[in-house]
Amino acid sequence: MKVRAGDRVAIVSPSWAGPGVYPETHDLAMRRLRDLLGLEPVEFPTTRTQGSPAERAADLMAAYADPGIRAVFATIGGSDQLTVLPHLDPAPFVADPKAFFGYSDNTNLLNWLWLHGVPAYHGGSTMVHLARGAGVEPEHLASLRAALFETVDLEITPVAEFSDEELSWADPASLTTSAPGVPSPGFHWHQADRVVAGPTWGGNLEILHWNLAANRWIKANAAYAGSILLLETSEEMPPGEEVFRMLRNAGERGLLEQFPAVLVGTAKASNIDNRPPQEERARYRDEQREAVLRALAEYNPSAMAVFGVDFGHTAPQWVLPYGGRMTVDGPAKRIVAHF
Repeated sequence: MKVRAGDRVAIVSPSWAGPGVYPETHDLAMRRLRDLLGLEPVEFPTTRTQGSPAERAADLMAAYADPGIRAVFATIGGSDQLTVLPHLDPAPFVADPKAFFGYSDNTNLLNWLWLHGVPAYHGGSTMVHLARGAGVEPEHLASLRAALFETVDLEITPVAEFSDEELSWADPASLTTSAPGVPSPGFHWHQADRVVAGPTWGGNLEILHWNLAANRWIKANAAYAGSILLLETSEEMPPGEEVFRMLRNAGERGLLEQFPAVLVGTAKASNIDNRPPQEERARYRDEQREAVLRALAEYNPSAMAVFGVDFGHTAPQWVLPYGGRMTVDGPAKRIVAHF
């Protein structure tokens, strides 16, 4: 069920309680949630105060158990959400399967919800894109609106400019300005010879690898057959060889071969502590693309792949269905999200 203007939405921190560390950034995101989307944010006990895994799980279950809450937004990612999952009871999520928004470490919860048949969206963590100082980018806002309010087919197009830089939230300037962008190279299509329509699964590659290693929240390989795989990497910037090895592990499991189409997010090639020259960043992205193609050649040689889709840790960020349907049309070079 779609959200309506005026609805209450939960604001939770299932990973890191960033709002307690950078309250001004969080408050800016909450104002924009009200002003741009007409929604009423409701914070929970661990939204601003770092809770234990059990406490964070309790907030999630309370949000889904409250019939007055109509969607759930993660504030930001982190690094330990995997430890929250064992404390979750599926009952309230299945009883009222409202939409969840998040990415990065929230890939843990996206995957857990997918496992239980609950709809979700990759993207939309509030502190990151809603709180961009210069304003919310149109691609993010359009796809977020579609996910929340509309039943629509939205084309996911290349962006004119993108940025993989960060401004320190400790700097007051981050509340009014955003990191500069550079021209986007657009999409890079591989084996664009068919049309694939299906549900999506995947997310942040590093977190998916943790899920596969834990082997607690992954279905049998056949459950993913025909799905569209979403892959993106984080500000930790795993080298190309490590990307290949993570995908190789999925290939050895028999999982990688299940996906007839793969969408790969524009790789983030800088972070707050390491800002290489643009030429070096381009080489990093090229190396990552070659790593993915190498893994596909070995474990899924017939797969179609699209690189440079802006749905991960760079900006702008398209919000995409997770478990919902998308169409990747190779001959027409079009990607459509069905909201």
